[in-house]
Amino acid sequence: MPLTFDDLLIRARALTRHGRRALLGIAGSPGAGKTTLAERLVRALNAGGAPWVAHVPMDGFHLADAELDRLGRRDRKGAPDTFDAAGYAALLRRLRSPESDGEVVYAPGFERVLEQPIAGAIPVPPTARLVVTEGNYLLLDTGVWARVRAELDEVWFCDLDEDERVRRLVARHEEFGKGHDEAVAWVLGTDQRNAELVAATRERADLVVRGAVGWPDGAGHHRAGGGLGAVGADAGG
Repeated sequence: MPLTFDDLLIRARALTRHGRRALLGIAGSPGAGKTTLAERLVRALNAGGAPWVAHVPMDGFHLADAELDRLGRRDRKGAPDTFDAAGYAALLRRLRSPESDGEVVYAPGFERVLEQPIAGAIPVPPTARLVVTEGNYLLLDTGVWARVRAELDEVWFCDLDEDERVRRLVARHEEFGKGHDEAVAWVLGTDQRNAELVAATRERADLVVRGAVGWPDGAGHHRAGGGLGAVGADAGG
């Protein structure tokens, strides 16, 4: 059954109904609109009052280029083993721990122009009762990545038309300094391998959000049984 953006807001708010801090994950392939959806949710939920929702992207856990060079992985930047997955899982665990109540938790950010992580760039205040985090591999169930899903109350999956996703991704790489041919080669090579890996995790999501964010009426669809069953307009929830 189709969902509007207002329905997504209601679902996000409901995650905090038990009174403790909740963590909402947004997964999806590169260029699918994860950051756009996360930012729009945070903006809408924080509108008209004291901010109570924080945005903590996974991208802050990219390994620095110097370390990728040391490991020989620079040409695969963005693959699962080019992130500090254990550090990311540990941050999520700290964010949801009652022991973090009353203190500011600092998360790393990611500078797109430099293409480098920035330590301590994102403060999560004690007043943040919902943390929205987004990244490619939130639903990956192999290795250390399995710890990430265990720390999240729900994970939504952004599903965008493939041609549009590729077009947006090429444009993004060009915006941040790559020439057109270089951007296309990266998107159809390294990014595409990662996208296929991420797409295979979609069935583990609690909710699939289809289409471009910015739609006037939203484009989400429920999954039956809180993460089980078929995806589509006919699914229950």
